[in-house]
This record gives sequence, structure tokens and C-alpha cells, in this order.
Amino acid sequence: MEDKVMRTAETAGIQVMEKEEGKHIDYQVTSKKITFGDDELTINLASRERDYETVLDICLDTEDGLVIGVGENAKKYVAQVVIPARAYETVEGEVVMEMGEGQQEGEGRYQTVSVPVPFDMNKCTLILWKVVSSNL
Repeated sequence: MEDKVMRTAETAGIQVMEKEEGKHIDYQVTSKKITFGDDELTINLASRERDYETVLDICLDTEDGLVIGVGENAKKYVAQVVIPARAYETVEGEVVMEMGEGQQEGEGRYQTVSVPVPFDMNKCTLILWKVVSSNL
């Protein structure tokens, strides 16, 4: 078997890694969502973003349907989606203090605030396994 192949999807720019050669599950990507199969499973990846890396296992179940996770009904991996930890940028903002002795109106102290960077599908990775089911 060859080494892992990295290529970029043509749609919204998710990174794609083919774990095994052969037929892979069909998928469509938008700026925030990924849909597997013929509209069989859609996941809003932006809503799954956390302050730590999140990995979603997409599996075929015992009835050849798609499930998230590797529970007892899952029988074979078809994909994994890796969502990197949420990124933050530091911005400086003014915190206005209550008027006290010796302060003039509008005076305050500055502090830095961490603000989440908008979700970026280009930073996510889709890992694909070979699919043998005829339904996908």
C-alpha cells in the first residue's frame, strides 16, 4: 500500500487525506458543513469547534447507514473529520472605570481580550477510508 496521499478538495477547501486507495464515500463541503453520501449525514463542523482538537469518526453501521462515533452498531470506518482547536486573536480594548478622584472623563485602563477567530473549513482535515458498500 502506498503512503498517505494529501490533496485539497475542490469545494470549500477542506484538506483531504486518503487513508486507503480505492472508492471513497461521496461528500460535499460548504463553508461550515460537510454532507456524506446522498444527503445521508450532514454535520455542521463550525458548531463542533472547541478550544481543543475535535475528531469525528464517521462509520458504517450494521444496516449500512452512516453514524457518528464507534458505538456497538458501528462496523467500519468510512471517514474521520479533524477540527483543529479554536483559534483566538488578542485585541486591545478600553475598560472605562468609574469616575474617581483625580480622573477625568473618558479615562480608563486598557486590557487585552481574546476574541475567537471565525471558523475556517480550510483548516479542517477529512480522512477517507475505502468503502465497499454499494449504498454509498
